[in-house]
Amino acid sequence: MTDLLLRDARLWGREGRTDLRIEDGRIAAVGDKLSGQGAHVEDLGGAVVIPGLVDAHAHVDKTLWGGPWVPRTAGPGLAAAIAYGRDRRAEFGVPNPDYITALLTNMVVSGTTHARSHVDVDPGIGIGAVEAVREAAERLGGRIDVQLVAFPQTGILVSPGTAELMEEALKAGVTTVGGIDPAGFDGDAERHLDLVFDLAERYGAEIDVHLHDGGDLGVREFDLIIERTRALGYRGKVTISHAFALCDADDATRARLIADLAELQISLTSVAPKQILPLRELDAAGVTMGIGNDGVRDLWSPYGTGDLLQRTQWFARGAGFSRDADIELALEAATFGGARLLKIEGYGLAVGDTADLVAVPGRNPSEAVLEHRERALVVKGGRIVARRGALV
Repeated sequence: MTDLLLRDARLWGREGRTDLRIEDGRIAAVGDKLSGQGAHVEDLGGAVVIPGLVDAHAHVDKTLWGGPWVPRTAGPGLAAAIAYGRDRRAEFGVPNPDYITALLTNMVVSGTTHARSHVDVDPGIGIGAVEAVREAAERLGGRIDVQLVAFPQTGILVSPGTAELMEEALKAGVTTVGGIDPAGFDGDAERHLDLVFDLAERYGAEIDVHLHDGGDLGVREFDLIIERTRALGYRGKVTISHAFALCDADDATRARLIADLAELQISLTSVAPKQILPLRELDAAGVTMGIGNDGVRDLWSPYGTGDLLQRTQWFARGAGFSRDADIELALEAATFGGARLLKIEGYGLAVGDTADLVAVPGRNPSEAVLEHRERALVVKGGRIVARRGALV
């Protein structure tokens, strides 16, 4: 592997401008006027350098990116959206490895180096979406790592045969078990969660549950997840995605839930711009939160591009963040928070860390987030993988 020297970088967390030398895929040195001997040299012209972005919640299997424009005609509500996506996906050839490759490409050139993608598993498509996403990721040749979740989009209990297909996906190497609104959509929170935790325990998998249910129902589901996490020794292996009930809860209930999440190292993800999780409170308590693009240009929504910096801006604005420190807190969720959630080893900007880096034009991290200009350079494992909006 060719060594790489990045000159004139504004390294996040370090004052002034500096150079970074990368050797054998890792950050070997940070400092002024480093030697470029034996290395390929790139002048960043004062661009902000951050770690590779980590999309902690995606649905790349559903995308129509690069395909036809499909006006959304689904009815209101979650159940209608699920039925619409299920009933029309075959019409548009979804999941399609070409569309998935196109979206992953846009994610790479935007600086995403790791992603967790929830992949539909149900009797209508079996585990075909798992295979489609894997094929697309392989086409990118190591430019992005994609962690898969066996996701029961159409429910488990209300969609007979799905539990067996989720097990098939786990046998095929999927590492995380998904769930969706155990009470509000699947109709029996305890039975749904028992199935999810049982699969995870038998296959040594992690858990990531979509929880759109709000109000008292959502709080009850939080408590059921917390109860099982504690009883089964699943500390540090559970994520709750969306987690809208945390926004609805009164102050005392929210504080109690956050304390339990912190104790059990249960992570959260947010996709903005819907209900914005209380990131300041979560950070103060030590709860990990990641940010994700959710679905991009699919039958659920025409929005999104796969650019996680854009999504981070959406979160920051939705949260009412205007101070640099708060905007950087949102950026932390899109980088270090996602890395903790996905358990990425050697992640960061210190000497010895894996060289997964993004150079973004801007004078500071906040400007980089708010303008999210075309990425000057994307480095994955010490290799330049994208430059100015195109793969290398």
